[in-house]
Amino acid sequence: MDPILVHAATALVTVFLSVLGLALFLTFAGHVFGAAATRAPVLDLLVALLTWIPWIIAVCCFGWIGLPAAIAGQVLALLTWCFIHERLNAEAARGPRIIKFINRTAGRWRNPVALWVTVSALPVFWMIRFVEIGLYWFLPALLNFPTYRQGEWVNVSRQKFGGLVGHDLIWCLYCDWMTGVYSLGAEMLRNVESFWCPIRFYDGKKCDNCKLDFPDIQAGWVKADGTMTEVVDLLEDKYAGGERAWFGHPVRLTVKGEPPRT
Repeated sequence: MDPILVHAATALVTVFLSVLGLALFLTFAGHVFGAAATRAPVLDLLVALLTWIPWIIAVCCFGWIGLPAAIAGQVLALLTWCFIHERLNAEAARGPRIIKFINRTAGRWRNPVALWVTVSALPVFWMIRFVEIGLYWFLPALLNFPTYRQGEWVNVSRQKFGGLVGHDLIWCLYCDWMTGVYSLGAEMLRNVESFWCPIRFYDGKKCDNCKLDFPDIQAGWVKADGTMTEVVDLLEDKYAGGERAWFGHPVRLTVKGEPPRT
């Protein structure tokens, strides 16, 4: 048999069994980790073991063919886990479910295809996570930017929701993790933008679109037709005292004597 096919089959089966085994362990015995398993940094390790670590190991052990084989093994593991979990929770699986509604309204093939399209964003979210873990800490160290308890942002809890099983559960946990990663990244970027570039955009529509993620646009940034004197005066007002958080950050609103909520 072609060695490449042997390597592909071996990588696929190895990743399938490893990922499925870890997923089943977390499902039925994850309580041994306690709440730590649902929050960063332990959650980071568990998600990595289920996502990109198998890719690296497969490529190192089996060459380039290991990557598609590992991904195929992960897909099979996910589908198998969903099948097992839904069979073990048959009553909930027969009841009202997200997948049933969306399949009915969007289409039986459009819904799963669209979901799998979102998986392509996984490496992007991991890149954001690496920046949050490995790079942002330089800014508090160098510039006194606020620090964050990352587990308060990057965590999962939808596994506690009653009736959420199988397919619905795994995709909701995926969104749960992504939402936390995105929210923490946006929070960190708010500090960066307001500290270095507190100037509104000339495009009013861009200001309107961005104000949700960057509230300081409407609550302090200098108008697009302003002057550099106004910019420097704003920086003096907001940062000269040593506080480096974005303008609406909770630490700026802390009542004297209470600990900052970061």
